[in-house]
Parts: sequence; structure tokens; C-alpha cells
Amino acid sequence: MGLLLLLTYSLLSCYLQAGGVVTAQPQRLFTIRDITLSIEPSNDVTRDINVTLRCQAMVSSSGEEALSREYTIFKDGNTVYSKTSSSSEDLLYPLPQARVSNSGKYKCKINIGGKQLTSSVQKLTVTGLSKPVLHLNNGVVSEGEELAARCTAPGETGSIFFYFYEDSTEILERQVSSNQAEAKLRLSKAGSHKIHCDYIVLVPPDSFKSEGSVPIPVSVKELSITPVLEIFPQYKIYEGDQLTISCSITNFRYKPENIQLFLSQGTNLLSIGESKVNHSMVALAKDPGEFECRLEMGNFVKAATKTVSVTELFSMPTLTLSPAEVFQKEYMTLTCRSESYASERLSKEELTFALDPPQSHLMLEGPGVFYGKVLQSDFNYTCVAQAKGIVKHSRTLTVRPKVSVSIPKISVVGRAVLHQSVKILCQSDIGSLPINYTLLKDTAEVSVMSIKLPYQQALFTVTITHPAEISKFTCKAKNSHKEAQRSKSLNATVIVPLTHPTLTVIPDIAEISEGDHLFLICGVDGTPPVKFKWYRVGNQQPVHNTTSNTNHSNYQVPLLSKEHADNYYCEAVNHANNVVRSDPVIIEVRMALWKKVLIGGFCLLTGAVLVVVLVLCFKSKRGKREAASELSVKPSSPKSDDSNPPITVNLTHDTEVFNADTDAAPLFNGTEGRVANGARDSAASLPVDISNRSSYSIPATV
Repeated sequence: MGLLLLLTYSLLSCYLQAGGVVTAQPQRLFTIRDITLSIEPSNDVTRDINVTLRCQAMVSSSGEEALSREYTIFKDGNTVYSKTSSSSEDLLYPLPQARVSNSGKYKCKINIGGKQLTSSVQKLTVTGLSKPVLHLNNGVVSEGEELAARCTAPGETGSIFFYFYEDSTEILERQVSSNQAEAKLRLSKAGSHKIHCDYIVLVPPDSFKSEGSVPIPVSVKELSITPVLEIFPQYKIYEGDQLTISCSITNFRYKPENIQLFLSQGTNLLSIGESKVNHSMVALAKDPGEFECRLEMGNFVKAATKTVSVTELFSMPTLTLSPAEVFQKEYMTLTCRSESYASERLSKEELTFALDPPQSHLMLEGPGVFYGKVLQSDFNYTCVAQAKGIVKHSRTLTVRPKVSVSIPKISVVGRAVLHQSVKILCQSDIGSLPINYTLLKDTAEVSVMSIKLPYQQALFTVTITHPAEISKFTCKAKNSHKEAQRSKSLNATVIVPLTHPTLTVIPDIAEISEGDHLFLICGVDGTPPVKFKWYRVGNQQPVHNTTSNTNHSNYQVPLLSKEHADNYYCEAVNHANNVVRSDPVIIEVRMALWKKVLIGGFCLLTGAVLVVVLVLCFKSKRGKREAASELSVKPSSPKSDDSNPPITVNLTHDTEVFNADTDAAPLFNGTEGRVANGARDSAASLPVDISNRSSYSIPATV
């Protein structure tokens, strides 16, 4: 085992001495501190100046060797140049002999090991364009011959638009991506002309235009061939005249197959030929009077034109309606007339008029005059005037018969409330607009309103001061020459606001007792229906409510109790929306009669019982007095064994002793010391000592 370890160690030592193991290098540390883009010599230069874009990066790193850097130059957001460098030197991007197309917004970006930084934007503006140069293949051409031209913008690049001019008129435009454009030019007419060109360099969002090239003179020789246009008759042409038109050529030197003739009138092509073209037609004033004979030979075009004046044989007819407004089933007159006609060519009798459609229901009353009844729907009429084969139609006249207004209906919108504004609507079911509505009170006009649109309504506002006044209103409707239609009288209920609310109590307030059937009757003056509400003082919610078609209603309490005692009032409201309230009434609930009778009976019974008790008590006392009287006739010296001692009665001066038999008069008047009435004799025999008036002793008996 030791030998194996020694061998392994020896092999590793040899391998390390031979450089077999590469130790890991420490990771390179760096930071991109800043990057700037500058334009040299300036941001604003003229063309042909050598411009350099300098991209300078400030990088700090932990080693001495330069890091690998990737530079990118952008123009207007697009990459125009990129380079990878291991040097720390600035990146230079040259623009030799700068042109307008180099103008734009530039920025620079650096990328080191995935770290990126972009500079701020710098704008380069290059001004000045080179003068264009024009080349022509020939200085003399014939009519219709093409001229080859080439316009060059020396040294310019980018998107360029070239323009070619004949004299001062632009005749051609070309867009190219190079600095020159070629074109085939065809000059307009024979004679001397000057040709030049210019161009525009497009640098979005701007464009720059060059000056013009040096003009080059070009001579265009006229060809001897000429188109000839002839029209017969030549003078004083009237409608209906036969026209003969001829189109031909002179100085013919070319083969027929190379020539084409076109005869046209306005936009209407009449005929085509090679050497001569003829055409015949009837002259009409309504048609364009310009004719053209056109010669085409390859690219060569030549034309001859003439304008023909045609005199009207008669003017276009006009159709009129009388009266201007017509109503269904009424009569109307249509009149057809031509305001003028050529009397030297046409007599008045030769000119005839008719209505189109021919099956018109109108009757002919005279030349151009038609009479008949108006239809119930819209109808189109056209007048046809005719003479010597010339037919002319008038403009279409649409007769729209109006509908006479019907008898209007008068009504109240909403509710009519006394002394308040009331809206009255007057409306007819049928009738053509406009309709004039008039509101009347008896025979006097109140207001007038004209309804011109379908959605409008004739609404009048009045104030009613008395309920019977509402029936005095009527209205009239009128939309024609006829007499206005009048409505019936306005029939509506005038709501009188509520007044004089009262709360009546049955039975009478002074007679209300427990168990009674109570009626609280609320009454008002005004127009029903009326909504009544009854309240107890202190309650926010009504204790009862109802709606009545009369001016009064009641709230019933079937069995009164003490709990119903309170202050009550009522409120009433009708369609006039005025709430009225009665004065409160005080309801006091007295004890029921049967309770009073029961209490009275109980009192009487109690009194009777007391009387009986008193009588019994009195009789008891009377018996005792009689017993005492019997004892008074016995010896005054009682036996020693007598168990009843003498009874001593203390009589004050006001004490009276009544007769037990009669209970009417005192038996003895203590004040006077006398024996009263018939008892004197019995009393005289009693051993009473009256010397002392304040105390008497009466012997008692067993």
C-alpha cells in the first residue's frame, strides 16, 4: 500500500513539473465608466467636407491588457457601422465628402463581455447640394418624336426624386436610389422649347431641393400632315337641321395603316377612320356644340376643333299648377308653355303640348291647358312639347294634394285646477301641415298657433278663475281657403282646491263614554276624490286613511276605552295637491254607565248594612237601659253577695238620655238637670244625686 502511494506521488510530481496542470486564472474585473460620441469638425457642415464620428469609451479594468470591445454606430435608429477592437483607442467612423444624405441623428454603443453602454445622440446637418447636370440625345425633334434625357446629381446619395421641365412646366417625375435618372420626353407642340431638371434628396423627416440644371434648348419641327374638320351648314343652324360633319387630313405622305382619325362631339365618339370620316345628325340645342377631329400617328397627336351654335326652335316647356296648393277632390289646372320659339322657322300652331303619362285623368281645355279633379295621392306630371320632330320634356311636376283639416278636438292636458295654469290641447286627427289653431273663449280669440312640424302640438296656457269658465273654451283649425273647422266646447272637470277642513265627533264630546261607538267625521270644501288621513297628536303615522269620492269620510272606533283618549285631527288632499288640516279635538272617555250603577248599588248596599248595624247597636243599648230601670225599684242596699255592683254614669252638661221607646226626646237633659217627657215619674223615683251636675250614679240591675 505504501509503495502505491509513493508511486502516485511520484507521477503527480512529474506531471506538475512538466506543466501538465493549468491553474485557473482569476476573473478579469472592469467597469465601463462612460462613452461619448463627437462629430468632427462640427455638427453643421457643408457638402464635400470630410466628417469623422469619434466614439470614445472610458473603461477601468484590473489588468494591463486591453479588453475586447465591440462598437456599433447608429443613424436614425439603424445600424450603419460595427467593429470589434482589442485596443483602447477611440473608434473613428469617417464620412468623406459628406452629403446631405449623411444628415441625421447618430449614437454609439460599446459592448464588453455582455456589459453595454450607449452614448447620447448627436445630430449631423449637411447643407448644400451639387448642381444637376442634364443630357439630351438630340436638340431637334419632330412633332410626336420622343426625346431621351438624363439628369445627374454629382456625388449625391440616398433617396432622390428627379424632375424634368419643358420651359417652366413640370412634365415628368422619377424616383431613384442612385444619383441619376433617365426619361423619355414628348414635347407638347412645335416650336422652340427649353428643357431643364432638378432633384430633391429625401432625408426623413426633411427634404432638400437642388437648384435647376442649365436649360438646354430643343427645337420641335411641325409635321406637314394636318387634320381638317368641316361642318355643314356653316351659319344659322336651328334645331332640327341636318348636320354633316367631315374629318380628313391634308399633306398625306404616310402609309394609311399608320394613321387613325377620331371624330367626336364632347365625350361622344361619333366615328373612326383612316383618311376621312363623315357623320350626319340632327342639330339639337341641348347637345354640346364642340366637335373634334383627332389625328393619331404613333406617338404623334394632332387635333382640329370647331364649336357649332344651334338656335332653339322652341324653349324647354314649363309646367305650372294652379292654384299653388290643392286639396283632395278639388279641381286644379295644369298649364304647359314654351316661353320662346323661332317664329321665322315655326308657327305657333305647329307647336303642340301633351301630358305624360298619356292616360292622365285631366281634360284638355286649350293649347297646353289641362283641367281636372285632384287625386287623393301624389302624382307626377310631365309636359311634352313637340314640333318638326323635336321633342322636349319639361321638368317633372309632382302634385301633392293636401288633406283638409278635420274638426279639431279640444282637451285638457293633465288636470285643470282652479286659479292655476291649465294647458289646453287643440288637435285634428287628419290634415296637411301647416295648420293654424285658434283658441276661443266664447267668441273672442285668446291665442293663435301655427303647427308646421309633425311632432308639434297646439298647446295653449290659460288660467281658470271659476269652475264654469272651462266650458266657454273652443278652438278652430284651418289649413286651406275653406272656413276653419271649430271644435265642441271644452268638457273638463275643474278641480277646486280643498278648504275649510273640519273634524266632527259623534256622539257629542260631553257624552263620550267607555264602550261607545265613536265617529270622527272629516269634511272639506273642494273637488273629490279626496284622500283623508286621521292622526293622534304625537303620532307621525296616521291612525287611519281612506280615499273618498265625496267631500267627507269618517274614522270609526267601535268600542271606546280610556286608551283612546287623546287629541285628534285630520288631513285631506285632492288632485290640486293642496293639503289642509283640521283643528284638533280633545276626546275624553268617561266611565261607562253600568260601572256607575254598580258602584251606586254597592254604595247603597253598604249604607243599608251600616243602618242595620246602627239599629242593632241602638236596640242593644235600649235593652240595657230598661234593665237598669227595673233595678231602680229594688232596695238601695244590695246584698253583700250581689255580684252586680252599681253602675255609675258620668253625664256631662251636654249629655242627654233618650227615651228608649221613642228615640225622640232626651230622657234626661244633663245640662238642665231635668227629666224629660213622660219619663219624669220614673226618673223621680231613682236615687239620683243631682247635687253634682257633672256626675251621676245609676244603680244597675241584674
